[in-house]
Amino acid sequence: MSEGTNTTPAYAAAGVDIAAGERAVDLMKKHVARTHRPELVTDSSGFAGLFRLDPTKYTAPVLATSTDGVGTKVMLAQTLGKHDTIGIDLVGMVVDDLVVSGAEPLFMTDYIACGSVVPERIAEIVGGIAEGCRQAGCALIGGETAEHPGAMGADEYDLAGAGTGIVEADAILGPDRVRAGDVVIALASSGPHSNGYSLIRHVIDRAGLDLRAEVPALGGVLGDVLLTPTKVYAKDCLALIEAAEVHAFSHITGGGLAANLARSLPGTVDATLDRSTWSPDPVFGYLAEQGKVSRADMEATFNMGVGMVAIVAPASAERSLAVLAERGVRAWTMGTLAPGTGEAVLTGEYA
Repeated sequence: MSEGTNTTPAYAAAGVDIAAGERAVDLMKKHVARTHRPELVTDSSGFAGLFRLDPTKYTAPVLATSTDGVGTKVMLAQTLGKHDTIGIDLVGMVVDDLVVSGAEPLFMTDYIACGSVVPERIAEIVGGIAEGCRQAGCALIGGETAEHPGAMGADEYDLAGAGTGIVEADAILGPDRVRAGDVVIALASSGPHSNGYSLIRHVIDRAGLDLRAEVPALGGVLGDVLLTPTKVYAKDCLALIEAAEVHAFSHITGGGLAANLARSLPGTVDATLDRSTWSPDPVFGYLAEQGKVSRADMEATFNMGVGMVAIVAPASAERSLAVLAERGVRAWTMGTLAPGTGEAVLTGEYA
């Protein structure tokens, strides 16, 4: 909310409640406090977040930045009245883009736009953002809540976030490091994450599905399964960098596995990915069946059970899998790289 201490009669008549915004800020403070890092600098004015870089820790530091939202997944959260996990999705979308370059996420800021400020709901959303930041090891350093009456319904909201990370100049990961013979390791997703929800909502409407219905094939209530928060891989990826020779990562988001992995390949190699090395989570088969969605469309929209990909040196493949297993991350070798033109191709049939 904008700075202020009272809602003027005219502003209140227009639908903006500054007092509710200030109560929301009070309610979210306990969540934000859980994300504290020692580099934070206190600014009593509250207009900006300050973060000190330790000059003894870095030689040639490069800052990385990313911004994202959670797309139409927020509409399911609003329909089901469940607002405490959508913030985890936001953090995952941002910090796991940062770590692709090898950057450690340092801090995030968030922006929530809503039709009407309901302090408890805003606090739930921010609580999820704080939990995502805790999982990523970064600080939630600031944010903004904006009330948009007339532009949004009273129960509608959207959220976005921006994150900043840091990496040494000589440790930046990416296509330049990738070579033929490298091994492609898949890190399992927790579901669709925050991508493809416009298609998911289309399937729900087309098939007349009840979000509150128990679906035995999915092991739970459909809406709960679809709101499973995005897996935050940042700490796992950083641990992998420390323990193995990692050449690149690829965050599997909108566009699917092949298209996103190709972004992390140089124009001199191809990745061949074997579908038989894994079985996509049941939710993907359920959506395909209920919506009569082709495999090609599914693979071009969803992560199909792979949320992050690591490209590692052949000698580091076994160690990489061991490190991820120790951290409780389900991972497997899904393919290799060979001379080519920078394409990623899926072959075979799912297990």
